Amino acid sequence: MAKKTAAASAGTPATVALTAAGVQFTAHSYAHDPANTSYGTEAADVLGVSPERVFKTLMADVAGTLTVAIVPVNGMLDLKALAQAVGHKKATMADPAAAKRRTGYVLGGISPLGQRQQSPTVLDESALLCETIYVSGGRRGFDVELSPTDLISLTKATTAKIGHPG
Repeated sequence: MAKKTAAASAGTPATVALTAAGVQFTAHSYAHDPANTSYGTEAADVLGVSPERVFKTLMADVAGTLTVAIVPVNGMLDLKALAQAVGHKKATMADPAAAKRRTGYVLGGISPLGQRQQSPTVLDESALLCETIYVSGGRRGFDVELSPTDLISLTKATTAKIGHPG
């Protein structure tokens, strides 16, 4: 059963998807500083969580298919590794407008959960070393904490080494 907070009851598509699936999660809201564009690092700092446990959701174009990549906020996405993880040779970062249209979320608030259209999803394998991880809950200043196995199950993600130290 989800731990209810005011933010969770706000019902972002991510929390709605988690609740509908019966997945245990904890909602974490914080005051987002509009001047801060490093959303994931800000979340780790404000929430007092190790950046290895806070993951950012990025969208890439892999052979014409928008693909979700989930990597630790203290690292960078390896586009070539992402492409290889889904059976292709190269990837590029997705056009921000296309990412917004596909997911229904604003940049800095893209959650891997509850997206408008499901996309192939790859989670960096480092997530499996954590009991729980944090991902965007669907808006800036709002993260959800859940087990990586639940995230994999809900997003139909595969895991691969797609991140590297920043």
